Amino acid sequence: MEDFKAYIDAALMYAGGTHDFSDVRGMVERGEAQFWPGVHSCVITQVDYQPRRRILNIFLAGGNLAEVEAMTPLILKWGYDQGCTAATFVGRKGWERTFLSRTGWEPQMVMFSKELKGDEYDG
Repeated sequence: MEDFKAYIDAALMYAGGTHDFSDVRGMVERGEAQFWPGVHSCVITQVDYQPRRRILNIFLAGGNLAEVEAMTPLILKWGYDQGCTAATFVGRKGWERTFLSRTGWEPQMVMFSKELKGDEYDG
């Protein structure tokens, strides 16, 4: 994974500060996430086990966009083989203008976020 650190770090810039490279590497090493290397890109996935279905979540993708697109069908097939019945692709809004739109991916929801500061909640 070290060879792909720049791609992962670039994708993590849009992840809201939830992880750093060592966190992602640890998740992959523990089997909590899957690392999909390309030549000039990589993808990190997780299987989300919900009570009524499994969902393959493409958590991070970085590097060459055409290569990520070419890798995606293999990744989706793997998810299907693991029992996933749906897939999600988490990313910044700009992903809407990529191959996702023309290959059947649809925006499903909007996520709002707010940084919490303790002084906002004092009496």
